[in-house]
Amino acid sequence: MQFLVSAGEASGDMYAAALVAHLRRQLPEATFYGCAGPRLQAEGVKPVIDAASLSVVGLAEVVVHLPRIYGQYRKLLRYAREHKPDAAILTDNPDFHLRLARHLKRLGVPVFYLVAPQVWAWRQGRVKTIRRLVDKLFCLFPFEEAWFCERGVSAVYIGHPLAAMVHTTCSAAGFRGKHGLPADGLLLTLLPGSRPGEALRHMPVLLAAVDLLKQRLPGASFVLATPKGFAEQGVFKNFQERIAVLSIKVIENETWDAIGHASLALAASGTVTMEAAVLGTPMVTFYKVTALSWLAGRRLVKVPYLSMVNLIAGRLVVPELIQDHMTAGKLADAAEQLLASDERMARMRADLATVRASLLLGGSAGDPLSYAAAQIIKTFGRQ
Repeated sequence: MQFLVSAGEASGDMYAAALVAHLRRQLPEATFYGCAGPRLQAEGVKPVIDAASLSVVGLAEVVVHLPRIYGQYRKLLRYAREHKPDAAILTDNPDFHLRLARHLKRLGVPVFYLVAPQVWAWRQGRVKTIRRLVDKLFCLFPFEEAWFCERGVSAVYIGHPLAAMVHTTCSAAGFRGKHGLPADGLLLTLLPGSRPGEALRHMPVLLAAVDLLKQRLPGASFVLATPKGFAEQGVFKNFQERIAVLSIKVIENETWDAIGHASLALAASGTVTMEAAVLGTPMVTFYKVTALSWLAGRRLVKVPYLSMVNLIAGRLVVPELIQDHMTAGKLADAAEQLLASDERMARMRADLATVRASLLLGGSAGDPLSYAAAQIIKTFGRQ
């Protein structure tokens, strides 16, 4: 069999790579190609286009990059026409993948969609498109399956891959010793986002907040956790001097340890907040887009919270500082208030444990992506 696999950002690349690994074990003769990041490429997926070329967030930001994104889309579609796959596995990134799915369906290619688009939050009209184009939708959050099934989509809740995946690789003492951090005292981990654009927007405010916190929390240590190769992309070029002055330790490709061994995380809303929830690390969340994207998007959002942790809990478990509320003063205040209250920290850890437990439910038998792979294989009568 031949599969087209496509993922447009770091988390999707990670999930899709794990799914491909399960498929390979059961279908050793299968071949894979598509839009692949480093993890998919490491699993042997031929990169017709690189996933990094699609990593853009915000309505206004996407508009600027549309010509390049459209060029990549045409390249992948052309290859799919010339090398028709037996099935397609599309991961997240609905703006790109629902358009691709339309053409794949015309070619008669079954479409499996991993990470259900969050149309329950905004752009709900898209559910009609999903119902028409997607043969099986894999949902990561417990409330999604019923929402989609009620609207005629063939959807199944598999559990969240992070709940089975995320773990620390060393002890707290080992992590601190490895990176020359004090053996005790507070450790705060900064998580500005995995995409260059969002990290650039968040870094000035984060650094200003660290400046305030160093005055209020003498002896606290700070680490900046980034994906592998992030610094090489030039994201932090304008911040290197400030990072050094503030004695912030930059740590690449050890995000789970940096989160898991932190006293508190300051985290951009996104995948890292789910990772922090699984690891049980208290956090303050934040997010900022361009003013134009905010104006265009805020009226479309139909959910009470932007952090997935709060959405799953159904209430405000972790602080959210969004757009104009993301200031250095408010970030520092929220962090200081949490760290000053053992009761609040303990309550947040308990709430995060409840969120994590809800992500382990469903028919995944502890491994959501193994379950998803079995569903795909079953469709083709292989088991």
